[in-house]
Amino acid sequence: MIDLLPPQILRSRHYRIAQGYLSNEPGGRHVRLRKKGNRATLTFKVGRSIAREEREITLSAKQFAILWPATVGRRLTKVRYEIPWKKLTIEVDIYRGCNQGLMVAEVEFPNLSSCRRFKPPKWFGREVTGQKKYSNVRLATE
Repeated sequence: MIDLLPPQILRSRHYRIAQGYLSNEPGGRHVRLRKKGNRATLTFKVGRSIAREEREITLSAKQFAILWPATVGRRLTKVRYEIPWKKLTIEVDIYRGCNQGLMVAEVEFPNLSSCRRFKPPKWFGREVTGQKKYSNVRLATE
């Protein structure tokens, strides 16, 4: 979680994201619809740990529009900033709507060992990985 944004965010690429959930099952299995800029996707995820299975397919604008109404009551919006950091990318999500004011940083690693070696920048706040309270599924439904 972030309390204070880094100055480089002003120069970073960013996207508006609309995200909704078609399914959310126990054990962290869920199906998500996302529109990031002009790109629409359907993603299937399984698991809640640092390493989890994820499969994604690209949808046409028409396919997204057909499925989107099924996510009513399970949606969120945010702006995502992509900040280059060493050989990685830090994604900073600034939430809108009901979650206004929440700012979270996330880094996806190529493997578990690079995750273990990662030293976060000073502007990172407290670690919230694995805390259900900050999962996008939970943020979209509460």
